[in-house]
Amino acid sequence: MGLNSTWDNSARANVNVPPLTEAFNYTETPMRGVNLGGWLILEPFITPSFFDIYNLSEGIVDEYTLSAHLGDNAKDTFEKHYMSFITEQTFSDIRDAGLDHVRIPYPYWAVENLEGDPYVEKVSWRYLLRAIEWARKYGLRVNVDLHSVPGNANGWNHSGHQGQVLWLNGTMGEYYGNLTLGYHERLAAFFAQERYKNLVTLYGLVNEPNMMVLDPPTVINWTSTAYDIVREKGYEGYIVFGDGFRGAPSWAGVFNQSRYPGMVLDMHQYMIFNQGLIAQSHSAKINFVCQSWVSDMQISSNPATGHGPTIVGEWSQADTDCLRYLNNVGVGSRWEGTFNVSDPSLQVLTPSCPGATNCTCDLANAPPETYDDAYKEFLLMSAESQMTAFESNGGWGFMYWTWKTETADATQWSYERGMSAGIMPQLAYNRTYNCTNGATPDFVALGLLETY
Repeated sequence: MGLNSTWDNSARANVNVPPLTEAFNYTETPMRGVNLGGWLILEPFITPSFFDIYNLSEGIVDEYTLSAHLGDNAKDTFEKHYMSFITEQTFSDIRDAGLDHVRIPYPYWAVENLEGDPYVEKVSWRYLLRAIEWARKYGLRVNVDLHSVPGNANGWNHSGHQGQVLWLNGTMGEYYGNLTLGYHERLAAFFAQERYKNLVTLYGLVNEPNMMVLDPPTVINWTSTAYDIVREKGYEGYIVFGDGFRGAPSWAGVFNQSRYPGMVLDMHQYMIFNQGLIAQSHSAKINFVCQSWVSDMQISSNPATGHGPTIVGEWSQADTDCLRYLNNVGVGSRWEGTFNVSDPSLQVLTPSCPGATNCTCDLANAPPETYDDAYKEFLLMSAESQMTAFESNGGWGFMYWTWKTETADATQWSYERGMSAGIMPQLAYNRTYNCTNGATPDFVALGLLETY
């Protein structure tokens, strides 16, 4: 695990940021980072090979059901994945891409299972610690993110167990909330160690609490208690809470910096889970980023109108929801009108692409070497406009979702693959488009189909 009694914090990711021996001033220098999604907690669209081998009728749709199915073979299966999917070379490559932060999602079972859980407990913890030491070696600062909590805070597969939201919800909600506080007592004390100062600079409380389902005052009260516990255990870095999909203005005055110093709001900005955004033209999507998301950052970063310190902990350049398993194993896309989720009120069974005709996922899911030149220009501009937006108006910067995917059809979700395809900047801090240097192109005039 590399937990030596001494350590070297002299590394510096690039000339734009300080070495790890110095504090990172987020109000003056935006973070430019990337997530290590699909590694310590599975996400089917990132690692589809775990799920491709099963028939849908077998019901293997997330890490919970896969672990239960594998039984005694689960440990070997997952540890091979931990060993190979992310390695030391990953951190070297992230640094060479001009990035300076990594957000590492990890599950509660990295520490300990609950009774009856089928997960492989404690093994991924070793790899989390190893990853932090690799980040140290290459001068990368770390956001540790508790991506799954007991009871499930959002019901989505990337929380381990797809289905009901039981955390802070229903008859067992308080119980699961208190269990999560118990995990934070242990985790905060661990990351408060001197060896992690200036390295683990961001500490995530819970990923994407779904406050469209959860009671907001209950989540806010829990977050206040969690903040106090983390501080009482000695962690001095920034404490990150999710916006719960409530929008920037709703957080004005909730966690003021005089009572909650070092509290940071994490917004996740995606175009592709919203029918209205999916239906917009390529040019309109660029304009939306440069107007609406720039405005969101201005609102959120000002304590008079939003929370104050704000990061965008997840985003992607993808402009369709076409990717296999993105919307869950066995679920189709809004783009094609095959979004056949179990809740009828959420189903999208008519095409949502621009014009709602000839909507096919074949082009977006094709290997990147087949992309039309105008589509590549759009994707690069989309990425660079979002980077600009998330650094604007006092924003603290971004973490892309994600660094690595198994397959080429997921190129628009992989920073690594995107760089190779020429649709991400080769250095995150050296970009061409910034929302103000020229009008948005008419991509139709460039020959790009709106259904591409």
